[in-house]
Amino acid sequence: MKTLYLDCGMGAAGDMLAGALLELIPDRTKVLETLNGLGLPGVEISACPAQKCGITGTHFSVTVHGQTEESHDHDPVHDHTHEHTHEQSHGHEHHHHSSMEELTHLVEGMKVSEKVRQDVLNVYQLIAQAESGVHGVPVSEIHFHEVGALDALADITAVCLLMEKLSPDRVVASPVHVGSGHVRCAHGILPVPAPAAAKLLTGIPIYGGEIQGELCTPTGAALLKYFVTSFGTLPVLKVSATGYGMGMKDFPIANCLRAMLGEEGSEDSVMELSCNLDDMTGEEIGFAMEALLAGGALDVYTVPIGMKKCRPGTQLNVLCRPRDRDRFAALIFRHTTTLGIRETEKRRCTLQRREEVRDGIRWKISEGCGVHREKPEYEDLAALAREKDASLLETKKKRL
Repeated sequence: MKTLYLDCGMGAAGDMLAGALLELIPDRTKVLETLNGLGLPGVEISACPAQKCGITGTHFSVTVHGQTEESHDHDPVHDHTHEHTHEQSHGHEHHHHSSMEELTHLVEGMKVSEKVRQDVLNVYQLIAQAESGVHGVPVSEIHFHEVGALDALADITAVCLLMEKLSPDRVVASPVHVGSGHVRCAHGILPVPAPAAAKLLTGIPIYGGEIQGELCTPTGAALLKYFVTSFGTLPVLKVSATGYGMGMKDFPIANCLRAMLGEEGSEDSVMELSCNLDDMTGEEIGFAMEALLAGGALDVYTVPIGMKKCRPGTQLNVLCRPRDRDRFAALIFRHTTTLGIRETEKRRCTLQRREEVRDGIRWKISEGCGVHREKPEYEDLAALAREKDASLLETKKKRL
């Protein structure tokens, strides 16, 4: 499974996400050519090398009418009319307040795929809904300040375009560091995260810290909410590429967002049911195991143990789907002498499995995490060995 992992230990903003994702693309020049051909008036986009705490990454830079962005990222108090603080202000003479209708017209004229255009509008719709909830006005009356400015539009479009090119099957992100302190906006001084960002981050695991400033901006929060499948720790991943999107300010911690692209196996939950047995014969336990496997258990196994009064015993373990827990508990009670069953829910990472038939023999194939394995089905191989009056080893060698 192609998985993208976003490390948001220093928050998230549009330019940092764009920079990190751009580093995962082999042909960055072509991507920048596409972005500079969007048709946005006066907009020029570039990717500049940057270094934070000894780590080299990319700063995604946007200029409007030749004016370079001025960094406000992580500033504890700043003019929050330019709301996503990792992305920068170009001066208010080039900004205007845009309605959703005006913004839609701009997006529809961009030279990108229909999917990217729709993704951009969906991200803006999330921001508009958050602003609507914060200010208590209908979405139709929301006027974007910097969020509707050309530089922010370029950041969001870049992320949507890069996500289309990367096409991950799954996007996972770490819990989001939002920073601490306050930001100044048109309505006064407000706590971090800013109200719109806080609303967008509903349902997303976040945390603060000692760094003063706004680490997760409304734009960054909206992009995470739109693209991220789940939030949590880094999954088991065979990494193929890593990218660093840099902010402008310097901190004791590297001011960057890290993106990791790779292959992972499937991950799901299983229930482990277990009990200790000291008054059943080997045949009786074997019969119980066969009954449990016939009932659809994912796995059944035993472990020799020492029990109280120094009696030797057997631990019976059954793996099943959580939804089948009651059914297998009933089967264990029916086929064993146990008086109690312990249960534990566990996470497991598995390879993708499929089956192919080659010359009448079924082959089991497993793939994922950079691994490819295949082997013939034992029962089919054994049947062929009997038919040919050959050993299993000889038959296997001829088939491999």
